[in-house]
Amino acid sequence: MSTEIGTVHRQRALELLEADSHKIRRLIEVQLANLTMPQCPLYEEVLDTQMFGLSRQIDFAVRLELIDASEGKQLLDSLEQQLSDLHDAETC
Repeated sequence: MSTEIGTVHRQRALELLEADSHKIRRLIEVQLANLTMPQCPLYEEVLDTQMFGLSRQIDFAVRLELIDASEGKQLLDSLEQQLSDLHDAETC
């Protein structure tokens, strides 16, 4: 694979993972606003399932060397912080 193609694939992989991260955040926002309370087991199940799925996607991209492990960790950490902020806003 040429360097140019590899760079395009790396950029596209990161864009797709970021888009998935935004979808998860939006799903949780909608769930908190309309469907459940943060203490609800359903909320926790959806959150855990979505975060696990994203972490597996990130792990796969890292193993394919499409993104660096640090980029994946940063993406997960950022999403976790955003979701924590949403949770705190709902429980206050």
